[in-house]
Amino acid sequence: MSQFNAFDYVPIGIMFLVAAGFGLSQLLVTQLIGPRKRTAVKLMPYECGKDPIGSARDKFSIKFYTVAVIFLLFDIEVLFMIPFAVAFKSLIADEKTTAIAFGTIALIEIAVFITTLIVGYIYVWKKGIFDWGMQARAEAREEAKQAAKQRREVEAQARLAA
Repeated sequence: MSQFNAFDYVPIGIMFLVAAGFGLSQLLVTQLIGPRKRTAVKLMPYECGKDPIGSARDKFSIKFYTVAVIFLLFDIEVLFMIPFAVAFKSLIADEKTTAIAFGTIALIEIAVFITTLIVGYIYVWKKGIFDWGMQARAEAREEAKQAAKQRREVEAQARLAA
């Protein structure tokens, strides 16, 4: 068993110091030389492709949740490819007959997996889930108008009841 030597961990410490220094330097530089022109449009919050109009308690469009779930699915599925790549590299490096057979099976499985991802991506694209263009903004404005109209009606009824 080898002896513990703290000096072996110095490169890791240097890496953390460089990473933290880079992050802090970028924050400092943007504060020192960044533009300071504040406009109403720049200060307005922007959330997931929709202009935030109305109360924070308003319901979101189902499109927001659909995109969020699709992002999570594709993100997690892509993360499955990293362990596969590591395992596949070791299967190919091994020259045994069983390893080659398992490598072929693994390659076929990942090809089916990637094909499923591509077919799913094309499906949601064709359904228009990723369409956040002018039509989506127009729909958001109409939703905001309807919400404002309902809020005014509720307020008017509250005034009449009081």
